[in-house]
Amino acid sequence: MIRLFKVKEKQRELAENANGGVPIKKQTAGELRVNKDISELNLPSSCTMTFPNGKDNLMNFEVSIRPDEGYYLGGTFLFSFQVSPIYPHEAPKVKCKTKVYHPNIDLEGNVCLNILREDWKPVLSINTIIYGLYHLFTEPNWEDPLNHDAAAVLRDNPKMFESNVRRALSGGYVGQTFFQRCI
Repeated sequence: MIRLFKVKEKQRELAENANGGVPIKKQTAGELRVNKDISELNLPSSCTMTFPNGKDNLMNFEVSIRPDEGYYLGGTFLFSFQVSPIYPHEAPKVKCKTKVYHPNIDLEGNVCLNILREDWKPVLSINTIIYGLYHLFTEPNWEDPLNHDAAAVLRDNPKMFESNVRRALSGGYVGQTFFQRCI
């Protein structure tokens, strides 16, 4: 047993020497899982992923979604993902960086998606979350809102909701709130 530890120690020393004396950073289980999830991504063509802090930091990335159907057709929405070191046992923190008039996304960018909260399970992946976000734009849900005003308009007057979404996407006011152009 002690001999095994000495072999491991010798391997680590050799790796550090080959690396210029810099200790090799060991990946956490969360980093290994994110790496696997990203390598297995199967994104729709309307979604792209970027790494603003470089490809070495897989735990923080951004996803851009451009719906090709529904109320939000043609808009571009940017989401930031922060993945915990204990992922997949904890869901990533997802924020919408684009201010959007949406029943399931509030004006601060918080996202109401069940798989990011109570329905999260370790078998779910980054791919599942991105498809869930995409689905929020093709089928907004007024029954579980963060933006109660937008949900009420969607429920009671879908034509007015569509008009409000178009105004927000084009850059304008909906009520007292101004939205930057994102179309």
